[in-house]
Amino acid sequence: MTAFVDVILRGLGLSGQAIAVGGVVFALLVLGPTPPASAWPTAWRRLWTLVAIAAIGVAVAQAASLGVLVAALGEDASPSHGELATTLAATLYARASVVRMLAAVGLAAVALIARRRERLGLWWLAILAPALVVGVSGAWTSHSAARLQYRGVLVALDAVHQLAAAAWIGGLVHLVAAAFPRPGDQRPVTFLRRFSSVALVSVAALVVAGVGLSLVYVDGISAAFGTAYGIMIMTKALMLAGLLVLGFANFRSVRSLPDAVSPLRLRRFVEVELGLGLTVFFAAASLSSLPPAVDVVTDRATFGEVATRFTPRWPALTSPSIEELPVDDPTAPRTDADRAWSEYNHHINGLFVLLMGVLAVLHATGRAGWARHWPLVFLGMAAFMLVRNDPGAWPIGPQGFWASMAEPTVLQHRLFMLLVVLFGIFEWMVRTGRLRSSSAALVFPMLCAVGGGLLLTHSHASLNLKSEFLLEVTHTPLGVLGILIGWARWLELRLPGADARVAGRVWASALAVFGVLLLLYRES
Repeated sequence: MTAFVDVILRGLGLSGQAIAVGGVVFALLVLGPTPPASAWPTAWRRLWTLVAIAAIGVAVAQAASLGVLVAALGEDASPSHGELATTLAATLYARASVVRMLAAVGLAAVALIARRRERLGLWWLAILAPALVVGVSGAWTSHSAARLQYRGVLVALDAVHQLAAAAWIGGLVHLVAAAFPRPGDQRPVTFLRRFSSVALVSVAALVVAGVGLSLVYVDGISAAFGTAYGIMIMTKALMLAGLLVLGFANFRSVRSLPDAVSPLRLRRFVEVELGLGLTVFFAAASLSSLPPAVDVVTDRATFGEVATRFTPRWPALTSPSIEELPVDDPTAPRTDADRAWSEYNHHINGLFVLLMGVLAVLHATGRAGWARHWPLVFLGMAAFMLVRNDPGAWPIGPQGFWASMAEPTVLQHRLFMLLVVLFGIFEWMVRTGRLRSSSAALVFPMLCAVGGGLLLTHSHASLNLKSEFLLEVTHTPLGVLGILIGWARWLELRLPGADARVAGRVWASALAVFGVLLLLYRES
């Protein structure tokens, strides 16, 4: 749990860093080094407000991450808290964290000053300094600073990687929120063309630095396919490839724009590009909780072991009995019966998801209006999970209702099932027109995109790196599909005409494929 919380905090920190540092780059290279605020009053104030908020977010996330580390060490440490604090304060990570927090607070302060000024003049120096420190200090809290060999080169590459990502993805935030033309707003598109040039250079630097880091951390094909770090690097590269496709399409669109436009289609694709970029930050943050592939030698899975987990096998539609499970001993090691129980659960849930996907595809054809009721299938899935998720608890296990609800894990599962029920009813009301708010319709794609991202960052606690990896490797394609479903549905809702219909067929088909992958899920 501690590792997962730390990943989320690091992801939030990277996102805040991108928005803060990217805002400074956007103001300097897109709006211009000394633009009169009177020419872009709303965009100017929004930009610096976002920079200030994001910078404070970086400081809070870094402080919380440091606090999580102290708490985790304090649980098992024999020295006193004072000795622990003194030892930790002497580490490079702690010193870099403090510098990062102070620089972030300083950047927030000068951003608020910039918000009130028409021209910055020499204030640019006071803004650039903390922005660079925030970006570079991030590299000193990563794997790069922990390496003894090639540390200087790795830190430099990591800093370039993070600064380039901030200029690109963080700039997209300001493009959408602060300076992008609103529908019907005919503004000059000079700043769009400037940003496309900045993004192009940033992408080149990002890729070059990323390849350099990967060559050091992932030493060959066996490490790429046989470790969690290697698989996450490839997943990150896959999402980056999707980003590059979107970015290239947007780049060409911007270059072909007339002098004054209101490009709705371009704006929607930029929104998706931004969403994918923020997801990549959390995927990158998850790498911090994993040992680099080059350091995992004896616990590497072979290509054959990984391929076995993806080899199609007829779904298990029969389940072990409760008597075969060690329900009276929650600390007992996993048995074959436990794995068979879990596989059965995944396969039945796969049938539910496949049914939803097929109904969604039918509805997307426009010839089966009755199929719009597909969200009600969530209710059946929730009922199944209520019975099966916790075999030792009520209603099928020996533990009574109230006793089981006192268990944190069981309580979390019950709350999750309640959310599934509420979500199913909510989305059904959207589909049937009972909820007509356009904002309500966006709940489904956002939950899918966020859920897919969480699947990529989720990890099981285990002392056996190989078994942990082989369990989680099947989650990776599910996470990627969840992200695809969410953003394709987003485009369906946000685009008109033929573009919306294509996006609708894409996400519905992806939902069906998600169900198929659950049917093929295996733990042995």
